[in-house]
Amino acid sequence: MLEVFKSRKMAALLLLGFSSGLPLYLTSRTLQAWMTVAGVNLSAIGLFSLVGLPYSLKFLWSPLIDRFSFPFLGRRKGWLLVTQLGLAVAIAAMSLQRPSEALRLVAINAIVIAFLSATQDTTIDAYRADILDSHELGAGAGVAVLGYRIALILTGAAALILADQLSWPIVYLLLATLMLVTLGVSTWAPEPVLRHLPPASLGQAVRLPFIDFFRRLGLSRGMAILAFIVLYRLGDTMIDNMKTSFLLQTGFSQTDIGVIQGAMGLSATILGVLCGGLVVSRAGIYRSLWIFGVLQAASNFAYLLLANAGRNYPLMIAAVNIENFCWGLANAALVGFLMSLCDPRFSATQYALLSSLLAAGRDVLVAPAGSIAQRTGWPVFFLITVAAAVPGMMLLPVFAPWSKAAGYTDPTD
Repeated sequence: MLEVFKSRKMAALLLLGFSSGLPLYLTSRTLQAWMTVAGVNLSAIGLFSLVGLPYSLKFLWSPLIDRFSFPFLGRRKGWLLVTQLGLAVAIAAMSLQRPSEALRLVAINAIVIAFLSATQDTTIDAYRADILDSHELGAGAGVAVLGYRIALILTGAAALILADQLSWPIVYLLLATLMLVTLGVSTWAPEPVLRHLPPASLGQAVRLPFIDFFRRLGLSRGMAILAFIVLYRLGDTMIDNMKTSFLLQTGFSQTDIGVIQGAMGLSATILGVLCGGLVVSRAGIYRSLWIFGVLQAASNFAYLLLANAGRNYPLMIAAVNIENFCWGLANAALVGFLMSLCDPRFSATQYALLSSLLAAGRDVLVAPAGSIAQRTGWPVFFLITVAAAVPGMMLLPVFAPWSKAAGYTDPTD
């Protein structure tokens, strides 16, 4: 069962997942910690999720990635090299910013990072969809999520620890250097076999992915899937958007958060994504979405208990571990589901559209989360996050009925 994990392509997906995850928190959770310490108010911190709009809009320029390629490293890897180099420069520029004095400049710099990161994500997602066979989707999704999560732990945990010892500008400069190191992955990763000719024109690259998607799935089923992608992780992303501020205001130090998220959280994530990949391979994508959706919604109650208990280290450790484990489970199933929906000819555009909708739930729908927490208080806020998980789960019977046979499930069937 574990043999599927032992290939060069899986190692490449692990490293590319890390490269994909590295920039995300630098414009969200890690930046939230910097702004909180700098005295920026909660409403502004909550609204800062809007700088992540490029993650929601990346489908607008993804046809360029399907249609054109650079004259080096192949169809996907050339794009990787260019975006990773740009990210290293943009992250280094963030070390020059001062949130307490010029928040607008911080926002502009963050938008540039988000744009380049979204472009890198589009390329990596297309690469992953192109290189994996159908029976490898669950394992490939788990490995990619694992690399992604390791990067999130690093930028959301180790960065906090370093910020207590050094300063935030130096931390961002160190992370820019690490981003520069990821350039080596672009040259080492195996190039996917080109099984289908890419679009012959930019017009085809824009038009055909949408026609193909709804032709295979049908209009009503396709629309239900798109709505599900937006809503499936809504409750969890509301917590993710405000978790660092909650823990800091509850009385935990940046080092407390960094150590617990970095050590225990990483272990829980590794276990979650590996278990998730194996369950998807055995139980099928549909049933995995049901099981993991319920678990990720239930995991929010751990933060509700912590909000009522106050500065309680055992509860904080439990909440972080439960959240990370369930996050890994749910993401392994969701990433596998998204990959299964893509045609290799248009994998960059189709996956970009699907993941853009996923990002819309994270960046747009959760933007009022800070204001909600400020008005209701943390306990009521966490109850709201549990309720926010219900609409997405209600869409599962439309296209992913539990009665479907176990095993690998092709959503286009």
